[in-house]
Amino acid sequence: MNTKQLKAKVLDLAIHGKLLSPETVAELKKSPDYETADVLLKKIRKEKEEKIAKGELKRDKKDSYIFVGDDKRHYEKFADGTVKDIEDEIPFDVPEGWAWCRLGGISTLKGGKRIPSSLSATKKKTEHIYIRVTDMKNYSISDEDLVYIDNLIFDKIKQYTISKTDLYLTIAGTIGRVGEVPEQFDGMNLTENALKLTNIFINKRYLMFVLNSSFVQDYFESTYHQVAMPKLSLINASKTLIPIPPFFEQEKVVSTIENTFKQIDLLEQNKSDLQTVIEQTKSKILDLAIHGKLVPQDPNDEPASVLLEKLRAEKEDKIAKGELKRDKNDSYIYKGSDNCYYQRFADEREENISDEIPYELPESWAWCRIKDICTINPKNKLDDNLEVSFIPMTLIEAGYANNHGQETRVWKKIKTGFTHFAENDVAIAKISPCFENKKSVILKNLKNGYGAGTTELYILRACSIVLPEYLFWIVKTDSFINEGVGNFSGVVGQQRLARDIVENYYIPLPPIKEQKRIISKIVSLFEKLDTIENNIE
Repeated sequence: MNTKQLKAKVLDLAIHGKLLSPETVAELKKSPDYETADVLLKKIRKEKEEKIAKGELKRDKKDSYIFVGDDKRHYEKFADGTVKDIEDEIPFDVPEGWAWCRLGGISTLKGGKRIPSSLSATKKKTEHIYIRVTDMKNYSISDEDLVYIDNLIFDKIKQYTISKTDLYLTIAGTIGRVGEVPEQFDGMNLTENALKLTNIFINKRYLMFVLNSSFVQDYFESTYHQVAMPKLSLINASKTLIPIPPFFEQEKVVSTIENTFKQIDLLEQNKSDLQTVIEQTKSKILDLAIHGKLVPQDPNDEPASVLLEKLRAEKEDKIAKGELKRDKNDSYIYKGSDNCYYQRFADEREENISDEIPYELPESWAWCRIKDICTINPKNKLDDNLEVSFIPMTLIEAGYANNHGQETRVWKKIKTGFTHFAENDVAIAKISPCFENKKSVILKNLKNGYGAGTTELYILRACSIVLPEYLFWIVKTDSFINEGVGNFSGVVGQQRLARDIVENYYIPLPPIKEQKRIISKIVSLFEKLDTIENNIE
């Protein structure tokens, strides 16, 4: 059960009269001022009549009250004197001393007001805040994104304000949010998409919690879910059934809910803190991996420098056979006898690049660039009628996961205008914010081994000396992500990672056997961390 469900359960227990222990209730009943909810509701009706007589309150023609007859059934008596048996409407039994009433019987419901057409709110601060549904959250009103109205608009809708003694109830957009009004919003204007509950005759916070319970929220939904433009009407809101405990119990229930919610919020914070620690731990594991500190080195492993030499020899052989064209910009990195790093170009020029090397590696490792060990954005040559995978960005999972969904399409329909890939290629998002969110995967289980997808991907096809899984973890590291984010180009909102940044990114390359050990260790540690995270709730 997650923390949201826990809070819902607390409210459910509260409205059923099961939150307080029998001992606590018995102690409350010992007070000489203790009175049942029936007595409380009679006093409320009397107080309302007095206010009506004084002109402080208008009589509602739809006003009614609920009572229990001698036959133990629930009845509702209306303002015109008629009585209706409503036993079938009562959703559950409440404890002795409690009673049922309608929301309209313990408060007055009034609507807000739309800003007149041709006029509009503004971000420029004035004396008048216009409170919208989007501002209403977490049992309160947020001041993070307020809008204001000028005196002209205020004069037209000045009767539709809300008080710090009221509660709000959203009736359109996001329906059913209920909360209190902080001091700074006292007397401010209320949107037409919300009601205010004023003249509240019971404990205001108790009423707020009841209205946020799943029981009431389900009732609200039942009244509007079949409407084309969902809206909770004032009439239906007024009919909401409210379980009322004696006044002393209301106060005790509220304090118990508040204390319990504090503990749940602490649990939520601890959960959030633990998730942060898990994220940081994963980042640290990958950092140790690329520094050669996650698993021990084995002197019997064939060094990465030898692997790179073999790879260069293979390329030269293919060039000699005419199977490959020489790239004039081709180069490779080596460490000289002076312990400095050099880049040797195809024309045999050399350049000292020691200042560019991020850090020292274990003796059996070597530095290279992504373009030295990968083909970037290769092209597929396939039969037009072959069914292959199609993967848009939305089907690539973010974070440290290695998951993607896929669709099936005929190759001729996606061979142009999309990025090509094949089984075991590594895909990297190149657009913000997908790149920062680590949307990168090893493409697996592709239809007939091939596919195409969004143009906002770089595809890395690993050569024989680097495992796709090792490459995959490289592009998940903070160092790779930070390097990319620091080199975004393009307009705001459409920032992209330039290809040359990817091509020339320095890769710390271990021996093949050590790559396998690193991959196995990362997977093992991440599985344990995922197990912890999945059991947080």
